[in-house]
Order: sequence, then structure tokens, then C-alpha cells
Amino acid sequence: MTPNSDQPAGSPVESRDVALDITRDICPMTFVRTRLLLDKIAPGASVRIRLTGREPLANVPRSARELGHSVVSLDPETPGAAAETDRWILTLRKKA
Repeated sequence: MTPNSDQPAGSPVESRDVALDITRDICPMTFVRTRLLLDKIAPGASVRIRLTGREPLANVPRSARELGHSVVSLDPETPGAAAETDRWILTLRKKA
């Protein structure tokens, strides 16, 4: 789940296919990678982020809100899952 690598450097990434998998990353890289992607997408666009673990579940949505972005949803990837060790899908909307 990564943004389209065909995009020229510095150009906004279209949101329809924008996703990021940070399940293998540890803090602070979870938000660093999220922030880099948010910087590339157009204002008002959404991005889906796949994450797991207590720190990313708390820190990534909080840090995004602190920068003015909206948390659209944070749901377990598998319905019924609720543990911090499960995979979650975070949807963010970049501030306009």
C-alpha cells in the first residue's frame, strides 16, 4: 500500500489510490512516513494508512490532528478485532 511511484517529484498525488502501510515501522518513523505522504497529496484529499501497535494507534492520529488534518476513521482491518496488535486502517483527510 504505497503511493503511486510514477508521480514526478513535488507533484500532488491523486487520492483515489493513496494508501500507506506502516505496520513494519516503529515510532517516530510511523508519523514521519505519514507526514511525507500528507505533504504530497492535494488539500482535501484522503489517505488510508494501515498500522498496528499501541504507539502508532495513539500517535499517528493525534499528530495528524495537531497539524490540522481530519481523522475520518480508525477501524480494525478485520471486523471484530480490537487489540492493539491487530492491524488497523486509519483514514485521514488533508487540511484544505
